[in-house]
Amino acid sequence: MNKGIEIARGKTKALYENPGQPHQLVVAQMDNISAGDGARRHEIAGKGRLAAQTTARVFRLLNLCGLPTHYLSGGEDDDNNEMVVRRCNMIPLEVVTRGVAAGSFIKRNPSLQRGTLLVPRVIEFFFKDDAAHDPLITPDEIVARNLASPQEVGVMTELARLTFDILSHAWRRRDVLLVDLKIEFGRLAGGENQGQLVIADVIDNDSWRIWPQGREELMLDKQIYRNLQSVDDSALGRVKQAYERVAELVGTFPVMRPGMAAVIADSAAQIERANEAVKALSQLGLPTVRHVASPSATPGYVVQLAQQLEASFARLILIAVGDGDLLRSMLEATSSAPVLDGSVAAAQLATECAKLLGLEDTVLYGRTLLMQANARSSVLHADASLQQPVAVPQGAAVG
Repeated sequence: MNKGIEIARGKTKALYENPGQPHQLVVAQMDNISAGDGARRHEIAGKGRLAAQTTARVFRLLNLCGLPTHYLSGGEDDDNNEMVVRRCNMIPLEVVTRGVAAGSFIKRNPSLQRGTLLVPRVIEFFFKDDAAHDPLITPDEIVARNLASPQEVGVMTELARLTFDILSHAWRRRDVLLVDLKIEFGRLAGGENQGQLVIADVIDNDSWRIWPQGREELMLDKQIYRNLQSVDDSALGRVKQAYERVAELVGTFPVMRPGMAAVIADSAAQIERANEAVKALSQLGLPTVRHVASPSATPGYVVQLAQQLEASFARLILIAVGDGDLLRSMLEATSSAPVLDGSVAAAQLATECAKLLGLEDTVLYGRTLLMQANARSSVLHADASLQQPVAVPQGAAVG
């Protein structure tokens, strides 16, 4: 990949200018691995390639779900361990989401048993300072030190939780428990949406704890390296094998499983309502087909259509749009696919479809989570606006 001058170098990656693109950078992953704030350091040949693959695949998934990230392209074998990202002004914080009690969290909360599920998720902030061992920092301290605004702290908290839940879903589909996750944020330094807060840096196998079958002794993450009593070529080889397995599994994360929502109207008079449902479904990226079939005028066609659709699509949802329940009842009796009532609001219908198909599809699951988060945010904004003092027109009587 063509890149310009080096502008920064850390323990495991280097940043370069992207020639001709002042608002972009090239991130090159290196073969280094470290622990204990750099007290233990080694090289594993090929680790940079695996880290780049894992990071790129995770960010692709987050982008598909609609989360804001700095990732643009690259990260695969033919990219020389490099990916192109939007230039950010990084916030010196590590944001850790915990779904299971482990690591330093246990040391700070000795009353908790290791492996305890944490519901709701616990969000913690750590100030990036190797010399001070990345100390825990509270949201109030973050604001007081002008590291981020209260609104940004809220956005980081929400995005960290969403990222964890999306990746937890992806790992869960592969019988792996996501224990905790560390991510970082930056503000876009230029170009479109300058100043926007985005998920940045990297998310690779050094960023989480993952336990296959929920068993800590089967871990596949960096903790393997941290736990080594002695480090030799054989031990580093075992670490590399775990990283290779993780990169392979993460490679399947961004793939959407084909699904279909069939919107069936019971008459021409219901076509407009059916089109509203299709529009709402399309906003979530759900493929749709539309038909008109009357349970009273063409009952044989209703049965034939349901059978044809079920034979054509492995993951099918039928949506019956009509004045009464006759069409929905006939489809439920004819097809083994889920049948939804198309008389409900289009947005609610889209959410119900996304939840059903999202059981097997992490991208759709993530889009549903984001849609719900945006709905919550709109309610909070509306409430906040109501709490603002009402301006009294000049000269009006107050009493």
